[in-house]
This record gives sequence, C-alpha cells and structure tokens, in this order.
Amino acid sequence: MQASDRFNINSQLEHLQAKYVGTGHADLSRFEWAVNIQRDSYASYIGHYPMLAYFSVAENESIGRERYNFMQKMLLPCGLPPEREDD
Repeated sequence: MQASDRFNINSQLEHLQAKYVGTGHADLSRFEWAVNIQRDSYASYIGHYPMLAYFSVAENESIGRERYNFMQKMLLPCGLPPEREDD
C-alpha cells in the first residue's frame, strides 16, 4: 500500500465521519457510540411501518403508543451518561 492510498482512505473516512454522525470518530466514547446505535435503531423502528406493527402486536399495544414509547426511549436510550474523569 502506497502513502497516497493511505491518505486517500483516511480522507474518505474523515469525510464519512463528518457527513454521518453514527460512524463515530477516534474521540467517541463507548457510551456515546451506544447512544448513537440505540437512537438509530429506534428511528428505524419508527420509520418502518411493518417493523412498528410487529412490535405493537408483540407488546399488545397500539401502533401510536409504540411510536410514542420509542420516541420517549430515544431521549435517554442508555440511561444517564457516566461521570467524566477530569485529568
């Protein structure tokens, strides 16, 4: 692999990380990554009607109630953030 190839791959990765929040970056903590994954999943469930209907039947709730529950879970999907250690 040549130096120009490495530069091209790194620049493409930086472009994707700037464009899409969920792809992460080097300074992303494990908690922030998990929050991104959970929120992305809930947004996908809300956006895909058959999946939302599946969850509503499985939990014996109306589709509107399931949509509301998923939107509420998007606020704090992994609980409160952990305490930061200041060095």
